[in-house]
Amino acid sequence: MKKSSRVPMKPSGSFLGLVGPVAAPPPPDDPTPAPTPAAEESLVAPPAELPAVVPLSPLDRASQETVSNLEASRLIVLTDPRSPHADRIRYLRMHLRSLAKSGGLRTIVVTSAQPKDGKSTISSNLATSLAEHGKRRVLLVEADLHQPSLAQGLMIPQRPGLSECLEAGADPFEMLIRLEPLEIFLLPAGKPRDHSPSDLIQSEACGRLIEKLKAHFDWIVIDTPPVEALSDSIAISRHADGVLFVVRADETPRRSVSHAIDQIGRSRVLGVVLNAAEGLGNLYSKYGRYYGERR
Repeated sequence: MKKSSRVPMKPSGSFLGLVGPVAAPPPPDDPTPAPTPAAEESLVAPPAELPAVVPLSPLDRASQETVSNLEASRLIVLTDPRSPHADRIRYLRMHLRSLAKSGGLRTIVVTSAQPKDGKSTISSNLATSLAEHGKRRVLLVEADLHQPSLAQGLMIPQRPGLSECLEAGADPFEMLIRLEPLEIFLLPAGKPRDHSPSDLIQSEACGRLIEKLKAHFDWIVIDTPPVEALSDSIAISRHADGVLFVVRADETPRRSVSHAIDQIGRSRVLGVVLNAAEGLGNLYSKYGRYYGERR
């Protein structure tokens, strides 16, 4: 092998950790004078600046799950973004953005008067829309501890979550699940052990938990039980900035809606979402044909 013609590099005084002179002292008969203390100090390597320590975000503790069947999970904002229903979700997002600019809206409770009005489907689609493909940090909280269906609808296996945070003081950030391709975080319901679900939701710990989470998210969407069945929604709404009320068209009795809204407090209701309304698809279909002709 051909030897390199490059001159070997001598050690440099700036090498990290060097604490003495670069070269050995000259022999006694060398006329070169010994370095003075000041010269020796100049040969000592200056202390290197330590890199800034960047703290990890608590959100980095979240696990990750992929929602594999978006169709079955009824995530229309992803599976059919041009549908009239997806457009209504985007319109709702625009309305909430406008309220946020004027009043600092960030935490939203989603509830209904009675079961099967579609509040969990609205919650998951709204949270996904608010995330804007990862541009905003959004947390979806499954706060129906009696009959949780949100995680199940997204086909996420049961695991510890909100119940364990309120009952055992578990770290909420370790309970979070980052959902792909929704690009949102989910705090599942978990399973109460020694306390009733209502006692946990109505505890002071619940309010403290929501305040703790607010500091790390742009939006928090909280899916809660129906108002007529339980008082949980009323209790947790006190820790939120407003309430969205979901009504199923032609099924939810008007009296039930009025009574439930009165219980929550009309001033706290941001709006009513009419779910499963017929005729909306026909309207969009006509508009679509008109738009196609104009192009």
